[in-house]
Amino acid sequence: MNFKVHLSENQSLNLGPNSKCFVSVKREDLIHPYISGNKYRKLKYNLAHANVEAKDTLLTFGGAFSNHIAAVAAVGNEFGFKTIGVIRGEELVDKIDGNPTLKFAKSCGMQFKFVTREEFRNKISEEYIHNLKSEFGDFYLIPEGGTNDLAVKGCEEILLEEDSKFDYICCSVGTGGTISGIINASKPNQQILGFPALKGDFLREEISKFAKNPNWQLITDYHFGGYAKINPELIGFMNQFKRDYNIPLDPVYTGKLMFGVMDLMRKGYFPETSKILVIHTGGLQGVSGMNELLKKKQWPLIS
Repeated sequence: MNFKVHLSENQSLNLGPNSKCFVSVKREDLIHPYISGNKYRKLKYNLAHANVEAKDTLLTFGGAFSNHIAAVAAVGNEFGFKTIGVIRGEELVDKIDGNPTLKFAKSCGMQFKFVTREEFRNKISEEYIHNLKSEFGDFYLIPEGGTNDLAVKGCEEILLEEDSKFDYICCSVGTGGTISGIINASKPNQQILGFPALKGDFLREEISKFAKNPNWQLITDYHFGGYAKINPELIGFMNQFKRDYNIPLDPVYTGKLMFGVMDLMRKGYFPETSKILVIHTGGLQGVSGMNELLKKKQWPLIS
């Protein structure tokens, strides 16, 4: 199964005459308008496997503003799969039309099951999956965030041979699938830096399940308080970055990633003349939903 996609390209940043490093952004966000970035990579081989197994329904999990939920809904709509989203937060059942992500997924034909946060934590148990199959019939299961062996295989295709010139590869980290694929595709002399969007150190164990090389580390200082937590400083940085380079960032992943990379450069973390590649993993669909929350706080909006 082939997606109609644009090949991603590397966009160099003009950091000014005082910069001693070379920075380029791999624009994975431009691959597809709805199935962009790492979501395209993660779903590519999973969809092929669903076809091999003759499954016509995809079931997955996510939160109210999940990039993964939006992408699965879009891919189902494009390729004729029924889609089911098990959504964390039973209070959202009557708020679909007020949530840009869920409204989009619904327009793509996704069926929802809203569950409590306690029930959502049981999503990987065999008993829970059995109960879902009793309720919905047979389906192809895609885990929350999309990370599994096939997703990692797809993410291994992010790096190209031309990217072997870079000393550092930087990417945001959610469930660990994207960075695992990048680690596996990297050269021994390259350092892979992951910038988690969540608090906590549990991701090291998750990444170690898939990563085959030891040339990686997590930079845990730029989560801004945890998943989907932001502040006016981050918003201001994202808006200025877009004005300077015409590259939009999302507040959950790539905004924090780029803030961290730039901050580390200012602090002299990277040796002079380092070549740095930053992976833009998409996620821009979540900006509109975040702006709705920012309006309520009377904070600046993301442009």
